[in-house]
Amino acid sequence: MKRIIGNKNVFITIIGLAVLLIAIQWRNAEPNILVSARNIVFDNYQRIKPRTAVATPVRIVDIDDASLKEHGQWPWPRTRIASLVKRLTQLDAAAIAFDVVFAEADRTTGREISRHLDEINWPDRENLKTMLNGLPDNDQIFAEAIAKSSVVLGFFRLPPSTSESNPNSMPLNKAKYAFLGHDPKSLLEKAVNSTAPLKIFQEPAAGIALAHASPNKTDDIVRKVPLFFQDETTLFSSLSIETLRVALGKSTFVVKTSSASGEVDSGASAVTEAKVGQFSFPLTNNGEFNVYYAHRQAGRYIPARDVLSENDAKLRQQIEGNIILIGTSATGLEDLRISALGETISGVSIHAQIIDQILTGTFLSRPDWAKGAEILFTIVICLLILAILPFSSALGSAVAGSVLAAIIITTSWFAFSQKGLLIDPIFPTITAVTLFLLTTVIRFAVTEREKRFVRSAFQHYLAPDLLNQLEQRPESLKLGGEIRDMTLMFMDIRGFTPISEKLDPEELVVFLNQLLSPLSEIIMKHEGAIDKYIGDCIMAFWNAPLDVKDHRRKAAKATLEMLTCVKELNDRDAFQFKSGNTGLGNVEIGIGLNSGEGCVGNLGSSQRFDYSVVGDTVNVAARIESSCKKFGWPLLLSLGTAESCEGFAMLKAGMVSLKGKSQPSALFALLGDEEFSNSQYFKTLSQLHDDLVKDLEQIDWKNGGKKVLAKINKCRKHADENLDEFYLNIEADCC
Repeated sequence: MKRIIGNKNVFITIIGLAVLLIAIQWRNAEPNILVSARNIVFDNYQRIKPRTAVATPVRIVDIDDASLKEHGQWPWPRTRIASLVKRLTQLDAAAIAFDVVFAEADRTTGREISRHLDEINWPDRENLKTMLNGLPDNDQIFAEAIAKSSVVLGFFRLPPSTSESNPNSMPLNKAKYAFLGHDPKSLLEKAVNSTAPLKIFQEPAAGIALAHASPNKTDDIVRKVPLFFQDETTLFSSLSIETLRVALGKSTFVVKTSSASGEVDSGASAVTEAKVGQFSFPLTNNGEFNVYYAHRQAGRYIPARDVLSENDAKLRQQIEGNIILIGTSATGLEDLRISALGETISGVSIHAQIIDQILTGTFLSRPDWAKGAEILFTIVICLLILAILPFSSALGSAVAGSVLAAIIITTSWFAFSQKGLLIDPIFPTITAVTLFLLTTVIRFAVTEREKRFVRSAFQHYLAPDLLNQLEQRPESLKLGGEIRDMTLMFMDIRGFTPISEKLDPEELVVFLNQLLSPLSEIIMKHEGAIDKYIGDCIMAFWNAPLDVKDHRRKAAKATLEMLTCVKELNDRDAFQFKSGNTGLGNVEIGIGLNSGEGCVGNLGSSQRFDYSVVGDTVNVAARIESSCKKFGWPLLLSLGTAESCEGFAMLKAGMVSLKGKSQPSALFALLGDEEFSNSQYFKTLSQLHDDLVKDLEQIDWKNGGKKVLAKINKCRKHADENLDEFYLNIEADCC
C-alpha cells in the first residue's frame, strides 16, 4: 500500500504508456472497425461540405427507364448503339465512353437469328436463312461507327479464380505509361482476366478501360476508385481517366512513385500521383483515387432517347466539345451505387465526378505522411493527458480531455475543409478517450484506496475536517519519517492507581471511556491528532500529518478546554465517584505541552506500524507532564510553547531539571485564554507574580527570605484557591 500511494502517478503513467503502445500496434494493424469509423467521419465531412458543383465539359447520356420504354429492353441492337455513336459524333463530342461492356455478339443480327431457324419447323426456312445471312452484320456496323469516332470501351475484371478457365482474356491496351520513379506494378491491384469487348470492337476503339467503379470496400459506399491496375505485363486505367486521355488527344499516362528510403535501388513504396496532358491528380499508395462528391447536377444528364431524336439544335449545345459518358440508371440493370453523400447514383456518374475533380483540381488526398502524423499527434495528446491528470481534479481532467478532443476534431476538419486532406480524428480521439477513462478509473480506484487507508489509519485520531483534508491531499502524508515543527501533549490522570484499585475492570473501562472520549474530541476539534492511549494517558500532537497554522496556540486552547471539561464532569458527578461508595473524590489530570522538532511517520515493522512521533521534543513533553504534581498546577508549558502563546494567561512556574538536559528548563503554568488574561483579576495577579519571580531569581535568604515569603502570601491572598497548591510548592522550594 505504501508503494501504491507513494508512486501513484508513476503507476498511472506506466499504465497510460502501455495503453498508448497497444493503441499504436492496433493502429498499425488497420482493423476494420477503425477503417469503418474513419470512413464514417470522412463521409460526414463530405455531407457537411460537399464539393461545389462547377460546370465542366462532361455530360452523361443516360439509358434510363424512359429510354428503355421507348426503344425496347436492353441490350439494344448494335445498330441502335451505332446510331447513338454517329449522332454524338455528328454533334462534335470530344470523346464517347461506354460504361457498359459489349462482350457478346449481337443476338438481333441476321446471322444470329438464322442459327435458330433449324430449331423450328419453318416452311421456307432455307430461303429465309439465305436472306438473313445476306443482311448487314450489326456488330460490323457498330465497329465501323467506333472507327469513325473517339470511342472508349469498357471491360470488367473477373475474380482471379476464373483465370484458368479464361486465360489471357485481358483486352488490348490503347494507352502508354511512363514512370517517374520505380515501376508501380507491384503496388497496384492485379487483374489477369476480364470480361472484355469483342475483338471487332477493340481494334477500332480509341481507348479501352475498366468500367467498374467499385473497388474493394468495407460497405456499399463508393469512396475510392482504382484508376490504375496491372496484369503482370502492363498497366490498365479506369474509364474516367482513359476517357479524359482520349478527349485530350494524349497517348501516355505519367505515374509517379516514391521510393522506400530515398535510395535509387530501394524500390517503389507508394504511388503518389499521376498525370495526363496538363492535368495532375493525387492517388493513394496503391493507385486509388479519393472521390469528393458534389450533389447531382440535373442538367448534365441527357436521356438516350433524346440523342436518338431529331432535335439537333438543342442537343448540340449539350454535346459539342464535351466528354460524353454513356451509362444506365435504369432500375433493372443493376448499375446503382451509394455515394459518400448518402445518395443513390449510377456508376457512370462516379466516372463523371472523377473527371470533374481532375479538370477543376479539387481533390481529397490522404498524404503518405498522414499515418505517421496521426500517430505522433496521438502520442503528444496522450502525453499531455498523462501530464495533466496528476495535477487536476476529475472535472478539470474531463474539461482538459474535452478540449483536447475538440482540438483533434477541429484540426481534422480544418485539414479537410481548407486543404482537402483526410486526417483521421478517430484514432487519436479513441486513444485519448480510452487513455483518459482508463487512467481516471485507475486514479479513482487508487485514490479511493488511499482514502480508505488514510481513514482507517486516522479516523480515530483526527478531527473530521482534518481527516477530509488528508483524504483530498494524501500526497501530504509522507509515509516514513519526516522532521516537522510540532507541539506535543501528554495528559495523565492523577491518582490513577487508587482509582483502579477501587473499581473492578469493567467499571474501570467505563470510567476511562467516559473521561478519555470527550478529551479526545476536544483535541481533534482543535486540529490535534491522537497519537496513542497509554493506559490512563493520552499522547497527542499538532502540525502533522497536515500543516496546522498556529499549532502551539491551538494546542494551548485545547488543553484549557480539557481542564474545563474535567471540571464539568466532576461538577455533575459523571463518574459517580461522589455519590457512590468508592470513596473517590474529584478526578484530576495533569497536562504537559512542549514544542519543537519531532520525527513523525510510520513507525514499527513492515507488517504492523503506527503513525507516531519520536524525538527529544516528545520526551520533554512527557517529563513536563510528570512535573505538574511537583509544581501544583495541572497544565504546564515549555518555553518553546509559551513564546508562541502571547496573550494567554500564563505564570512562570519555575525552572526544572529534566533528565538528559544539561541546563534547567523554564516551565509556565497556563491559567486561561486571551479573555481571561485581560481580566482585572489576572492582571493584578500577573503583576504580583512577576514581582515575586524577580525576587526569587535574586533572593538572598539571609537578608531577604522574609520579604519573598511575604510576597508569596500576597499572591496567595489574591489568587483563587485553585492556586494554593501552586504557591505552597513555590514556598516549599524556597524554604
